[in-house]
Amino acid sequence: MAKILMIISAADTLALADGSTHPTGYWAEEVAASHQVLVEAGHQVDIATPAGARPTVDPVSLDERGGVRPADGTAFRAYLDSIAASLDAPLDLASVRAADYDAFYLPGGHAPMADLADDPALGALLAEADRRGRVIAALCHGVAALLSATTATGAFLFAGRGLTGFTDEEERQGGLGDAAPWLVEDRLVERGAHFKAGAPWSDSVVVDGNLITGQNPQSSVTTAREVLAALKNT
Repeated sequence: MAKILMIISAADTLALADGSTHPTGYWAEEVAASHQVLVEAGHQVDIATPAGARPTVDPVSLDERGGVRPADGTAFRAYLDSIAASLDAPLDLASVRAADYDAFYLPGGHAPMADLADDPALGALLAEADRRGRVIAALCHGVAALLSATTATGAFLFAGRGLTGFTDEEERQGGLGDAAPWLVEDRLVERGAHFKAGAPWSDSVVVDGNLITGQNPQSSVTTAREVLAALKNT
């Protein structure tokens, strides 16, 4: 049995390009579907957030406003309710040690753009995890959290690595569009990542060594399964 740390944003708002505030949170499918795949494979999944704050689910991710079918929204809600004890009392991200976990999993929703993308504790954790060769997985807007990790010289830790995430086209088609404070794909490319965009809303996952990234909510299950495959090979 492996130990996996799922790191979830604690933000419930995002400052938009015009300075207004947009309600947000984690995306239900990305937490629920991923967590279920990992646990059903027999692994332990702990949850951590900045300061150990209870994370907020983005309500849009549970209904048709987010392109979620009613039956799926009901299933995601039921699963989140089943792990409420972990969500209600997550670990404090700053207290976590990379040596204690075999893999780290970063789901999205727009919330990681608000806190995880520049969280120094997360950056240090990811840098140590990468140094140890631990599996690092990020999904959709959760890939923004990778931006927290830098080298000793201030360079982006994952510069030169192949990865994917929520694309500019998807943000324009079904996300915040021009209201977004910045675009995940653009920012990662600016920092030197080799961003690989699949077709909009396709189940697309990129594996580059110990780094596993999924493009969007539709990639949740496949991303988690790639983590399982990577753990078998470690």
